[in-house]
Amino acid sequence: MAADGLAARRAAVALLDAVLGERRLLSDVLAEPNGPIATLTPADRGRAQRLAMTVLRHVEQANRLLDPHLRRDPPRTVANILRLAVVELAVDRAAAHGVVNAAVEMTRHGRRTGHLTGLVNAVLRKLSDKPDLFAGMPPQRMPQWLRQPLVRRWGREAVTAIEAVQSAPAPVDLTLKPGMTPPPGAERLPTGNWRMRDGGQITALPGYATGEWWVQDAAAALPARILAPAPGDRVLDLCAAPGGKTLQLAAAGARVTALDISGPRLKRLAENLDRTGLSAEVVAADALHWSTDQAFDAVLLDAPCSATGTIRRHPDLPFVKDGSEMAELVQLQARLFDRALALLRPGGRLVYCTCSLFAEEGEDQVTAALARHPGLAVSAPEAEGLAPEWTTPEGGLRLRPDHWALDGGIDGFYIALLRKPAEA
Repeated sequence: MAADGLAARRAAVALLDAVLGERRLLSDVLAEPNGPIATLTPADRGRAQRLAMTVLRHVEQANRLLDPHLRRDPPRTVANILRLAVVELAVDRAAAHGVVNAAVEMTRHGRRTGHLTGLVNAVLRKLSDKPDLFAGMPPQRMPQWLRQPLVRRWGREAVTAIEAVQSAPAPVDLTLKPGMTPPPGAERLPTGNWRMRDGGQITALPGYATGEWWVQDAAAALPARILAPAPGDRVLDLCAAPGGKTLQLAAAGARVTALDISGPRLKRLAENLDRTGLSAEVVAADALHWSTDQAFDAVLLDAPCSATGTIRRHPDLPFVKDGSEMAELVQLQARLFDRALALLRPGGRLVYCTCSLFAEEGEDQVTAALARHPGLAVSAPEAEGLAPEWTTPEGGLRLRPDHWALDGGIDGFYIALLRKPAEA
């Protein structure tokens, strides 16, 4: 039994070492050709990633249980073996003997960890006797650099609600091509996306191979719906990768130019265009320096940001980031905002959006752009399922992860629709 699932567990611990010890993004570690999951079977790959992400959602609770049993901090790898075991017991409700045996086995055969095998065994056997290990514990708190400004803005109750949503895996949302049928088991959301309640292999679902839908969080699907291009409109998807919005715009009949600075990320976009049978001009370039002879009817700018609205999908972010990149990001967003307007024809429409919870990357950017560009105006966004409470004073939309909390939440997003003044 000790060997059951050992490969996936070892890989999960290695992923945790990289995130919690080296402060590396999980996506970067997963993409390494010789990384922790490279030699695993597809099933073990998926299990290792799921285990690591589950631990990252519950590090605080695991530490709270482990600390009374530890005189000093153990080495990083042993700490993560213990956290993994506690989370398997508390969240997965896995059989205690298998979890403890696997943790002991990993410690015994790890590099420079064998002498702590007895400690790991003793601690986990004490904890494995307790039912409902996390009972009564609050959800894991966001780090102070993120939590504090959100509490000032929305209050502790709202922030705790956000943290509760972030403590659970995000459901899978799908965007359908017009006229297509969702896979069995999908439930329609108020804004028109479809949500899968049960897990499973996405690529095996009906309609995936034939390109009838693509995976896209319901919040991320709103900017293109709000831009609402008419068939034949010339539309620029700025910072387009990985491409969900490009697919939406192309499916609406727009003539889309999808621009992004990352060639590898655009490769995935091109693959999705091919799978769905949709077309767009794909350009790898720096948006700040790229130019074209013809102005666009509409521009969608999904600006690079702190991604703090996506923690439910990326639980590694609070451990890797510290807010120090904010000033640079805010400056870049303003420059991209101005560049997007320069590429837009007079009277054209711009949707500015970020998957950030910070006003500096959303509401404040729009307010500042209005001051810089006389005649630029915010238009009231129109799309199916928009809740009145999402509307912000300057006329944009603010989505928080705790919206739709009982149905699995939604990514945190800011979206604004603006119109460039027509020439006199």
